[in-house]
Amino acid sequence: MSVPAAPHDAAPPGQPKKAATAAWIGSALEYYDFFIYGSAAALIFPKVFFDESDPATATLLSLATFGVAYAARPVGALFLGHFGDRVGRKKIMVFTLMLMGVSTFLIGCLPTRDQVGTLAPVLLVLCRVLQGISAAGEQASANSMTLEHAPPHRRGFFTSFTLSGTQGGQLLATLVFLPIAALPEEHLLSWGWRVPFWLSVGVAVVGFVIRRKLDETPAFAQQANSEGVVKLPLVVLLREHWADVLRVVAGALVASVSTIFTVWALAYATSDSVGMSRSSMLWVGALANLVALAAIPLWATLSDRIGRRPVFLVGAAGSAGAMFLYLWAISTGSYPLTMVLGIVAFGIVYSAANGVWPAFYGEMFSTRVRLSGMAIGTQIGFAVAGFAVTFAARIAGPDGDDWSAVALFTAALCVPPVIAALSAKETSKLPTEQLGERPRRPAAERETVTA
Repeated sequence: MSVPAAPHDAAPPGQPKKAATAAWIGSALEYYDFFIYGSAAALIFPKVFFDESDPATATLLSLATFGVAYAARPVGALFLGHFGDRVGRKKIMVFTLMLMGVSTFLIGCLPTRDQVGTLAPVLLVLCRVLQGISAAGEQASANSMTLEHAPPHRRGFFTSFTLSGTQGGQLLATLVFLPIAALPEEHLLSWGWRVPFWLSVGVAVVGFVIRRKLDETPAFAQQANSEGVVKLPLVVLLREHWADVLRVVAGALVASVSTIFTVWALAYATSDSVGMSRSSMLWVGALANLVALAAIPLWATLSDRIGRRPVFLVGAAGSAGAMFLYLWAISTGSYPLTMVLGIVAFGIVYSAANGVWPAFYGEMFSTRVRLSGMAIGTQIGFAVAGFAVTFAARIAGPDGDDWSAVALFTAALCVPPVIAALSAKETSKLPTEQLGERPRRPAAERETVTA
């Protein structure tokens, strides 16, 4: 006979902080792996894995491999979302971290194009697909874990730790690449670029130790003990929450701001047409992420007070204009101007949307399909955001310097998130157990299985 779980509010006092800390550290370590690929795709891989005789095409193909992981993420979300709502959040969090660590380490071991020819980029794409599958379940499981552990009046603050962890991982990846990028070209292209990828072994070990000690959430345990878990979460999700899934897909397009800032803008600024140094532009990203670490929890705390929708709208609409100014600053060749506007665009304005979406999206779904809803909705949107870099490289023209076209393209991708937020319900004041509630079908018709 199963024992009913304690009500959500009766969870041990230290669990919300423990869950948030595990989410922060795990996400930082996981996205360190994910983002070092972005830096390498912009700066290193065109020369290592592709034909250098056509630099523009090599860069385009390299940036396309960055987007491959985003294409794999919706597929990974279907499987990981399903099992996350069946077996719990904790097991998925451990699995995704280990998969990311292994696939990233293997990238550092790959032979180059000069060594094995076209097999090299094929192997690179396969490893990138594994990274994408891992990332598909990471944020959704970590967000579900923190939201379901958090006090109802502070869900925005606690769930923001997942995203500030993501920014921490991006900052760590940038800082690791700074000394690597400063190496002489010969050492950089032969062995130097491999070092950040090899460090993922430590990432996997540390993350495993942290996450395996985390308790399952009270909300999931109570659902499993009282009603059983859903046999087919996707069926329930699409039947009861299809409109919210579409909102999340549209809202997740705001991640295009991040990929354009992190990858395309870096490649553009260090191209011959602008001529900024690799190290100086990596410092722009590092400082912007450092500011974001402080801005994300502040924006999230504000959303606990005034609601998710207004804060998200500030981030989504503001990013359209802020990114236009940032790319313009790069085109001028002024490093101080680029630094200031980069920090404003990415560190402050974009952080409003980035910091609040974990709670905003998660609160749209009930406990029994929350991980599936967040994983599938975000990963479809993120897939578009990932390939936004490739589209930007096309839009920028043969010389890759039409920054205004890329700015307009980025602004257009910020429109669907604004529409999604305007059409969504405000959920910041609802009790956790009432989130995503829908009229329930008779017990005999529910597609659940006793836990």
